[in-house]
Amino acid sequence: MSFVDEMTKTERVMAAVNGDEVDRVPVCFWHHFRPEGSGRRLAEATFNFFEATFDLDILKIMPDIPYPFPRRSVTKPDDWLLIEPIDQERSRYFTQRAMAIRALRDMVGFDVPIIMTVFSPLAEAMYAAESRELFLRHLHEHPTFVHQALATFAQNLRAHIQDCIDAGADGVFFALQGCTSAIMSRELYREVGRPYDLLALQGAIDGWLNVLHVHGERDLFFDDVLDYPVQVLSWSDRMAGPSLREARTKTSKCLMGGWHEFGALSNGPVEKIREEAEDAIRQTGGRKFILANGCSVPDDTDEQWLHAAREIVNDLAVE
Repeated sequence: MSFVDEMTKTERVMAAVNGDEVDRVPVCFWHHFRPEGSGRRLAEATFNFFEATFDLDILKIMPDIPYPFPRRSVTKPDDWLLIEPIDQERSRYFTQRAMAIRALRDMVGFDVPIIMTVFSPLAEAMYAAESRELFLRHLHEHPTFVHQALATFAQNLRAHIQDCIDAGADGVFFALQGCTSAIMSRELYREVGRPYDLLALQGAIDGWLNVLHVHGERDLFFDDVLDYPVQVLSWSDRMAGPSLREARTKTSKCLMGGWHEFGALSNGPVEKIREEAEDAIRQTGGRKFILANGCSVPDDTDEQWLHAAREIVNDLAVE
């Protein structure tokens, strides 16, 4: 049992990131909101869920003000040329997300960490394409067009991430998609994923709480991203693997996970929620660890299970 004096949320998460002793394991979970393009409404929804309702240790701003390019609109190879640099001062993507950060910082002060969710350049490119299959076909048949678009996405996201941190965020939740053999080969990800990920993440250099989320249900290229310049790794450890215990043998970064997002956390029973949390503590020793869902829980999750999960954390013993 830990005998550390009660910490602020920032102190608790920072200690976990650094591998220091914590008063209890930090906790976070999330789902999506519908702020209708308003940074103020996004801030209010974030505050109400993460702080007022569940008293979580990290305020994770969800990506519900999307990147300013119509989803599934690229149908022809030269459509990729429509993806251009963003005007930072006029773009709602920049201004409203920064407004959400500043509004949250005004609400909670500096005792609560705030991170902004950002999709990787490859994720945004796959969202822009009419289908994932079309994206892969264009990549094979017209690689110059697609790589030019990926570079533009990366430069825009680098500027956006820097802007978020300048606005008061402690880091970003940088979500990778395509980093799995279910979508593409390892060699292809090294060509179209990794270089643009690293370019975008240059914007996060001043953040102390940058979380890399490796999205996917199976066969992740987990080892390929262990050297990314982030402090925390997030993935669906219960569903996709590797386990928290196995990941600990691969990296010294802080690990984030432990709850199956489609399991007990979103469906009960309480005993299973507790069992997964206690097992996660055993796997990690409770050090360099943030207890969380592997990915978003369903938006219609009954909040009784989330309340139960939050209450369980207060009683978890840290080794």
